[in-house]
Amino acid sequence: MKTELVMQSRRKFIKQSLIAGVAIGAGVKPNSLFANEIKTQLTILHTNDVHSHIEPFADNDKKYPGLGGAEYRSTIIENIRSKNEATLLFDAGDIFQGTPYFNFFHGDIEIDLMNKMRYDAATIGNHDFDGGIETLARQITRANFPFVNCNYDFSGTPVAGKVHPHIVLQKGKIKIGITGCGVELEGLVPDKLFTSTKYLDPINSVQEQVNILKEKKCNLIICLSHLGYQYKNSKVSDIVLAQQTNGIDLIIGGHTHTFLDKPTIVKNNVGKEVVINQVGWAGVQIGQLNYFFEKSLRKKLSNTQTVIVDKKSIGK
Repeated sequence: MKTELVMQSRRKFIKQSLIAGVAIGAGVKPNSLFANEIKTQLTILHTNDVHSHIEPFADNDKKYPGLGGAEYRSTIIENIRSKNEATLLFDAGDIFQGTPYFNFFHGDIEIDLMNKMRYDAATIGNHDFDGGIETLARQITRANFPFVNCNYDFSGTPVAGKVHPHIVLQKGKIKIGITGCGVELEGLVPDKLFTSTKYLDPINSVQEQVNILKEKKCNLIICLSHLGYQYKNSKVSDIVLAQQTNGIDLIIGGHTHTFLDKPTIVKNNVGKEVVINQVGWAGVQIGQLNYFFEKSLRKKLSNTQTVIVDKKSIGK
């Protein structure tokens, strides 16, 4: 019996050696013969509600001592990009308003810095109207990245034709579809600032764009949302959006300044999981989600983390 097992093992070894030898001769690495499907990592970085916080909070600030700041954020982003070329960077709105930088420079510094950090897309928050519709239109034009929103009708305003209902980005073989949506402006923003911009139902509007992105064979569909994480009333939130639509893989949220320790997982209207994440406000955190795509382009969210933006983090 023992001799028979030895012979079987020897035959198996010889067979594998012959296969490996042929493969090496053909230029194939031996490890690839017995490995699982090759996986590609896609890293998603995101911010929300930065509110013109260009500099870090003071070291003696009671809530956020030494946190935030565009310089630290930029260094952290570049460190992450250096480890994985397939990295995307998004913002979920309220880029403007909150410090004198906006009052004096009307968004120029914020957009210049986002251009330098190479944001891939952003959506529009209610405070992004605070300089008026003309200022918003000018800053969108200055941005080197697209703004996405599908539930604001900008017809007849200076923003018309400058905002995309959706975009498609490509990282290698991976197609990423992105749409965006925003909170109702009436009662939240003075009429004179958003003028004739019309608010459309976000659930129907987002679903329409998601259906288009599915037809375009996107492997990952993301919604940049400035609806808010959750409410006690019937107001549409990220949770409601996830529950009442299908096809969205990831909602990157803003508006409610919600600090999530980890992403929330919600079932959509066909029982599939939707990931929702939000990282507070003022640029004190960056969200990071890592997706792995197998050779067949099946995806899996492998891990997530919240990166604290401060001096300690820039060397990691």
